[in-house]
Amino acid sequence: MSEQTSANNYDNDNIIAKIIRGEIPCHKVYEDDKTLAFMDIMPQATGHVLVVPKAAAVELSDLALEDATAVISTAKKVMQAQREVFNRQGIVQMQLNHAEAGQSIFHYHMHLIPTSIHELGKHANQNADHSELAQLATQLAAAIDA
Repeated sequence: MSEQTSANNYDNDNIIAKIIRGEIPCHKVYEDDKTLAFMDIMPQATGHVLVVPKAAAVELSDLALEDATAVISTAKKVMQAQREVFNRQGIVQMQLNHAEAGQSIFHYHMHLIPTSIHELGKHANQNADHSELAQLATQLAAAIDA
């Protein structure tokens, strides 16, 4: 995948854009009019969730403040649910801007990973079991709705 440099060069066919449009399924945790949160299929730890804006943006600096605020609001809901479901306080929050920083999908996305930075697994190393992801997504969604 070639590196994108700004919203002007946004690739509407990236995998996250396809997920947002419903062209590729996901294990949804939360959705509102501006954001979507779903399970990472190659998690770095159990419960790894991605929070994405529905707006086209490669990186944080491409996002309108309103969309960035919406991502943070959704992240707070997901983190609260992760703490409840996994009974832990430690959640790694990570976001990478461009290939030099390790970004591999060029749609802005925030990783929320309930683990210690010292136990963080390698990303994109192995696909998770989809039935487990579905169960985790259901548990997290229920905790958000509670």
